[in-house]
Amino acid sequence: MSKLQEKIDQYTEEVNKLGLKLDTNLLASVTKGLGPSIYKVDAEKVSSSDTKELDTVKKNFLIKKLGLEDTPKLDEAIQKAIETIGSSNRNKYRAIFYTILVEEFGAQAVYAEDAKEEVEAPKEEVAAKEAPKKEEKAAVVEEVKEEAPKKEEKEVVAKTEEVKAEAPAPEPTNTQEFLDNFNWHKYEEGIEAVDESKLEEFDKALKGTVGFVEERQVIDGEVIRLTDREAIIDINSKSEGVISLNEFRYNPNLAVGDTVEVLVDKREDSTGQLVLSHKKARVIKAWERVNTAHETQEVVNGYIKCRTKGGMIVDVFGIEAFLPGSQIDVKPIRDYDQYVDKTMEFKVVKVNHEFKNVVVSHKALIEADLAEQKKEIIGQLEKGQVLEGIVKNITSYGVFVDLGGVDGLVHITDLSWSRINHPSEVLELDEKINVVILDFDDNKSRIQLGLKQLQKHPWEALDNELKVGDKVKGKVAIIADYGAFIEVSQGVEGLIHVSEMSWSTHLRSAQDFVKVGDEVEAVILTLDREERKMSLGMKQLHPDPWTDVTTKYPVGSKHTGTVRNYTNFGVFVELEEGIDGLVYISDLSWTTKVKHPSDFVKVGDKLEVEVLELDVEGRKLNLGHKQTTENPWDAYEDKFSIDSVHAGEVTSVTDKGALVSFGDDDVEAFVPQRHMEKEDGSKIVKGDKVDFKVLEFNKEYRRLVVSHTANFREQEEKTVRATKKKMDDNIEKSTLGDISALAALKDKMDADKK
Repeated sequence: MSKLQEKIDQYTEEVNKLGLKLDTNLLASVTKGLGPSIYKVDAEKVSSSDTKELDTVKKNFLIKKLGLEDTPKLDEAIQKAIETIGSSNRNKYRAIFYTILVEEFGAQAVYAEDAKEEVEAPKEEVAAKEAPKKEEKAAVVEEVKEEAPKKEEKEVVAKTEEVKAEAPAPEPTNTQEFLDNFNWHKYEEGIEAVDESKLEEFDKALKGTVGFVEERQVIDGEVIRLTDREAIIDINSKSEGVISLNEFRYNPNLAVGDTVEVLVDKREDSTGQLVLSHKKARVIKAWERVNTAHETQEVVNGYIKCRTKGGMIVDVFGIEAFLPGSQIDVKPIRDYDQYVDKTMEFKVVKVNHEFKNVVVSHKALIEADLAEQKKEIIGQLEKGQVLEGIVKNITSYGVFVDLGGVDGLVHITDLSWSRINHPSEVLELDEKINVVILDFDDNKSRIQLGLKQLQKHPWEALDNELKVGDKVKGKVAIIADYGAFIEVSQGVEGLIHVSEMSWSTHLRSAQDFVKVGDEVEAVILTLDREERKMSLGMKQLHPDPWTDVTTKYPVGSKHTGTVRNYTNFGVFVELEEGIDGLVYISDLSWTTKVKHPSDFVKVGDKLEVEVLELDVEGRKLNLGHKQTTENPWDAYEDKFSIDSVHAGEVTSVTDKGALVSFGDDDVEAFVPQRHMEKEDGSKIVKGDKVDFKVLEFNKEYRRLVVSHTANFREQEEKTVRATKKKMDDNIEKSTLGDISALAALKDKMDADKK
């Protein structure tokens, strides 16, 4: 079996394994058309992840070979073919890949015509084509023989003779045998295929020769000539390489005779030219040096090119590395531009080979120098020790101080005895200050410092004559929900609770009385010098209105107050500053049922009230509004007596009954559901004006119950009672007569017997 048939069988088996339904004859034709490329590992398969290779498939196969137009459908067909074979398999067999595309576009005729032309081609034409190719090949071999050193001349000639000695394939006896054994590569390419093993032996023979180089190899080359645009580089090979001067822009002093590093991109391009790259060689060497510096922790020099988000861009060995802002110095950096265009020493701290990222640090070098110095300072630290330091950083919660390689924190509460809003009110960056060590942890890595502790506490300087009851003046330093802090002297504050700002029991916010910065006067209520606490009061500057409340507001007296607030159970009415009273919801109206006080009054309304109860000790006043008017239920008691009938109008109907109003009378009555029935059997509805009979009247609970049904049902009951009585009388009379007749009949019967 020929090698071609082995490949066809291999591809057929792969098609069956993938479960694809392809024309095996078409697959064989496509395989033959690919020529010797199917025998090369790198050319036999198509990489579905390589966009360049997929573009080549589109241009060379779909457009040139199949004659299709360049449209988006070609890209869609390629992606469809990839999915058909399986996206998980990145490398696809080229023969299977091309067969799917041929079937997709229905281009089987292209291969049918090719096969037909090949079968009908005369053998002489084939032989004629082969002859010049053999001559060309012999000429190429002769050139190789001339260039090779004499000591290897015999070996090369031997290899050439072996190639020439290959016997031609026997002519086929029939069409199928001719197709199976036909040398398609020789027919399409115009040269005779050479066995791979012989080509490998030929390459091995060349490796020992002078000037033999490998692709992707980095070697030294010599500049032998310079033009306006290019540099000609000699690498001791059979030909020189050409490199654009753009790759040497970093070296404007490049001259003939200089030795430079180059990468062999290609030993020969399509024109036979040696392709070299100095830029790629520099990158490869640079990465090698960067990796070595990272592994050995070597100090490298770098040029800071520019700023970027979060740090700087540094040129290290020609590679752009990232320098984070936090890795420039041990101190916070406020001006990054001062480092641009400077050359500094760095340590390579991180290399990401996957994303080709390099991170360098200058801070690491400084920290290494400070490590010993820091160790020495920490060993001498003691609580209470006063040290000189420099303000390194200012935050909202405190200040970081550099003690000479060791940082400590002065919390905002330890900066000043007075209340401050931000540390910048007291200190500035880079300011030299003296601080005292307050505390540190076991490792002495966190050091707590103090600044105010170097000064005498303000409470110690407070006037010894101050006592409870004295009046003091101060400035409002801060306001909280529960009160205001008053600075009575430098660093000494007292609290005025919101309840001590006014005699009113209706508490409000402290902001309703004072503002930050106001000068206020207050009375000292408590003074604790040991705990350093002071409470003040403002309302004590005015007399207590509750001292003569019994004289001003005796029980039964009537007054006008202002509605300050209301709850679900009543209304708070202020009679004067500091004296509030409560009007319960039941004391708002005699007749109206108030569901919520907001339905009756609004905040700020004036309201007539009467003092119902007074509790001086508890500072409570119970007021009433309805008591300021006469109770209409006194008059209603006579008017709406039991069984009295009144004309009324139904104002609303509920599930339980209805409400009825009676003209000008400010009273509502309730009609139960069973008493809403009319004489015709229907129910009364909203808006009906009918007569109602009073069933119940309760003055204490202001309850009036009426009935419409009772008006006609009482007459019915009277009629029923009269009829029943008459029937009972008739029954009694007929019964007595019957008894008399029976007695007379008995007597007569007894007389007859005798």
